[in-house]
Amino acid sequence: MTIFSRLLAPASVALCALAALPAQAQVEGRIATVDISRTVIGTTAFQTAYEQVNTTYAQQNELRRTKAQERQTLLLTFDTNADKQVDDAELAAKQNTPDFTKLQTLEAEIQQLSNQIDAARVYAVEQIIAQYGAALQEVTTQQQINLVVDPSSLLFAAPEADVTQQVTNSLNAKVPNVGIVPPANWQPSREAVQLYQDIQQRLMTAQMIQQRQQQQQGNQQAPAGR
Repeated sequence: MTIFSRLLAPASVALCALAALPAQAQVEGRIATVDISRTVIGTTAFQTAYEQVNTTYAQQNELRRTKAQERQTLLLTFDTNADKQVDDAELAAKQNTPDFTKLQTLEAEIQQLSNQIDAARVYAVEQIIAQYGAALQEVTTQQQINLVVDPSSLLFAAPEADVTQQVTNSLNAKVPNVGIVPPANWQPSREAVQLYQDIQQRLMTAQMIQQRQQQQQGNQQAPAGR
């Protein structure tokens, strides 16, 4: 179990505590929405930090890919029925063999390398969200906003109510850059871990959508067969 999984609470951890409003509650003044993950992703500090992590931890990334390939090759020897899957019975059959010990070693090494890369990214996110409250307060004060909610909590949110970009702009001024090398004995906050996982999921989803669109465009541009 990694330091990140240990810190995750069973329920999602909110960065800002919002009081639950009854269905008929009336709020005087302006209501706005802010997408916290999109706010952080849009900052220059976040984008620069992720590029720096890719460069600084390039060796760890490459070594992780190499060991993942070794693990995949090794698992092929576990697949005795050639169904391209390793079930519990096949895994148990190898439990007292050198191959099983090698598999455990590879998995531990892969996890350790992943932890180094994840820690650098979480550390960057944590530094950005340390100024999130101040940035949000600045925007709400300037625009005389009385209540801020997450857009996912509403059935419908008007586009003009979204102040995510304004909060991002404020964060850019408050946190122009961040470090990517955590200090010794640093432990990530729950909020940073939770937000990092949401960000990673969004980035992966966006990448999949982009790849699918590129594939569709390629299929449309390909000449029809005769």
